[in-house]
Amino acid sequence: MTFLKSVETCFYKYADFNGRASRSEYWWFVLFFTLCWIIGFVLGPIVEAIIILGLVLPALAVCARRLHDIDKSGWLQLIQIIPLIGAIVLIIWCATEGSKKKNKFGSPIKLK
Repeated sequence: MTFLKSVETCFYKYADFNGRASRSEYWWFVLFFTLCWIIGFVLGPIVEAIIILGLVLPALAVCARRLHDIDKSGWLQLIQIIPLIGAIVLIIWCATEGSKKKNKFGSPIKLK
């Protein structure tokens, strides 16, 4: 999945916490989120807050779908509450290859 297709998909599925997301979809959106956050940081705290508020829901949704791809509950994002270790565990899970078979969250993603 390309950068633009990933961002388009994440905005199309803005609040869709069902289904699965590929690694490329997730990581391209993380890059987009980071770039937008940096731009907001440079432009000022009010712009930064608006950008983060606008992107937090699709970021949570794509992370939940990414966890579904490895057959884990989207609620496991809450592991980030644990300082340092939680974020590291979530990064490892999101970098893990998804299951190639159908799981309780749906069929595997077919990338073109």
